[in-house]
Amino acid sequence: MQAPGGIFGKLFGFMFRAASEEREKTERELPFAVMIFTLMAASGVSPYDSWKKMRKLTFLPAFKKEAEEVVRQVEVLGKDPLTVMSLQAEKTQSKLYRNFLGGFVSSVRSGGKLVDYMKSQLKAIFELRFINMNRSIERIAALVEAYSVMLIVVLCTYILFVVFSSTNIMDLLTSSSISLSPVISYLIAFLIMPIMSGIFILIAHNMQSSAFPDLKDLYKKALIFVVIGIAAIAAFALVPGLSSATPVGLPEVAVICLCASSLPTAIQYYRISSINYNAEDAMPSFIRDITESQKTGLSPEKSIIQATKRKDYGAFSKFLELIRSQIEWGIPLRKTFENIRVKIRSWFVVANFSMMVETIEMGGNSIQSLEILSEYSEKERELQINRRALLKPYILLALIWSVLIAVTTTIVALTTNMMTAIVSSDLSSAANLAMSDQLEIFSVGIIIQCWISGFFIGKISEGNFGAGFKHAALLALTAYASLVLSRILLAGVFTGLTPIT
Repeated sequence: MQAPGGIFGKLFGFMFRAASEEREKTERELPFAVMIFTLMAASGVSPYDSWKKMRKLTFLPAFKKEAEEVVRQVEVLGKDPLTVMSLQAEKTQSKLYRNFLGGFVSSVRSGGKLVDYMKSQLKAIFELRFINMNRSIERIAALVEAYSVMLIVVLCTYILFVVFSSTNIMDLLTSSSISLSPVISYLIAFLIMPIMSGIFILIAHNMQSSAFPDLKDLYKKALIFVVIGIAAIAAFALVPGLSSATPVGLPEVAVICLCASSLPTAIQYYRISSINYNAEDAMPSFIRDITESQKTGLSPEKSIIQATKRKDYGAFSKFLELIRSQIEWGIPLRKTFENIRVKIRSWFVVANFSMMVETIEMGGNSIQSLEILSEYSEKERELQINRRALLKPYILLALIWSVLIAVTTTIVALTTNMMTAIVSSDLSSAANLAMSDQLEIFSVGIIIQCWISGFFIGKISEGNFGAGFKHAALLALTAYASLVLSRILLAGVFTGLTPIT
């Protein structure tokens, strides 16, 4: 029977985690919510009408929920909007959001200029966002270092069992009847190492958010390929008839199956990412062009048409041509945006498009609002570019540890054979046969481990598992090539030894 304290402890832990997750979501969306409030204030929209418009913004789910609660309390319970905002400030777990609401309410009640307050808050929050980004990169660096240490520790244990799990080698080297079951080494290679990597992948998933939040269709297709590839490897490993009928060994089969299961998804993700990253690069310039065109007196629609004629937007140009054609046919701007939103997966592009449409439709001082939007769109894009550049070196680190794992295991195997060769040539041939059988299985474990590491690197470098498929295939090929080349190049170093007679 569960102790009461245990039940309350679990309940408290669950509530604490839920509150922590809610705070993180709120603070992640806060800079963009403040930007929307600033744009609306610059266009002359009242604070309460800003909350009502916030309910339409699906790309900010936390603040959409918050806006629905504010509107519900005002229109259903009859409370004053400023009183509701003060109550929400007391309830929230986010200190940043609490300070923003408190200042918001004080500015309105004191009769201060709301636009100036919003601009100062927006500047402060984006500066804090830059600081937090640097801190998050430091945390990611610590996570990658911890992952590397985990690989080294588990690899050392793994290598020991590779050497000593064979009863033949133990008997030959020590004349001992001690027997270590190879099952333990198999568990390390095919269960413990993947589980440890999975834990680090989950930690990275909580630390790094994706620029493309909607990739479910990609993952569903990828799961089918991965399951087929792993099933094929298991079949070749467990069914004697298949392995004997295949001209290549089990490591070669593992590399082929894992790469074949990864490449279709990697290619599809490359097409998605190339279009969306190009759109992210072009979006700040596109908004800036619209802003400058409106300063000359053009209408919003003509400003957009003029901005879409620019030729250096790359792959994003085909979407801009679609926007231009729809506007020229008289399709409303919001409907045009909805048509484009179906084709674009980048959260940054969707958010900026949505804010631009809201700003133009609100009217008022739209030029000032667009100036604010273009300025902070450029700042946010610069932050993302710097973040991606700082995380790229970890891809090289993954290649290095894939090579080291393969080469180290090969060196240990060749050293074991050398030790038996020193004892006796007869013992050497027997030990070599025992070791080669096991080394083939353990090579598969190394290849699979490096393949899994690719998803960790994908999550670290780009924030999503879609990027991990290309890294997984690359690391699996690197591990296999390292295994083959190390055996060829190092075999000569361990030959020519005269056995003891």
